[in-house]
Amino acid sequence: MAQLFHRSANSISKISLATAVLGVGALITFAYTMDRGHYITDVHVVKEQPVPFSHKHHVSDDGIDCRYCHTSVETSSFAGLPATEICMSCHSQIWSNAEILEPVRASYRTGQSLEWTRIHDLPDFVYFNHSIHINKGVGCATCHGRVDQMPLMYKENTLYMNWCINCHRNPEKYVRPRDQVFNMAYEPPANQEELGRKLVAENHIQSLTDCYTCHR
Repeated sequence: MAQLFHRSANSISKISLATAVLGVGALITFAYTMDRGHYITDVHVVKEQPVPFSHKHHVSDDGIDCRYCHTSVETSSFAGLPATEICMSCHSQIWSNAEILEPVRASYRTGQSLEWTRIHDLPDFVYFNHSIHINKGVGCATCHGRVDQMPLMYKENTLYMNWCINCHRNPEKYVRPRDQVFNMAYEPPANQEELGRKLVAENHIQSLTDCYTCHR
């Protein structure tokens, strides 16, 4: 009986199968990389703002505490954006004629709020409460990164669900003494997990990983 396929068909089929497997693997790798890349997550992406506000200048150079501008961070679910009056409490005296600050002065004159572009913006189906995390000993820099070193604000972490759950599963690895929450330069000690277990017990921190915790 005559041979139906050329003997090279075996090699071609093997190469085709290998190419298909490699192609699927490359596609999955590409999709995963895109999903974790700055194009999707906005990590390390600086966004345009009505005023190019420098946290580095205000926090590191001038020594302004986070709570001076983010007034509700300890008491409400929302950290709060500073009212124009807070900005003008200083800038009515210093840099009062700087062109770069004209949007701030215009907001003060007209009562029209500045439209800041949110950097840390969770989806509407996610419940998050700043005050709970602050009062349990989660430091600002743990989620927001070293804001005091950012000339322009950007997102340091993805805020993806698995990133949040890593902390919720093992809070002892991340919590710090409450008096260090706003210390941007805080470094975890060598015995962090031992200290963390003590803080977890003292502050009644629960390892909450059920869906209802965040999706209400």
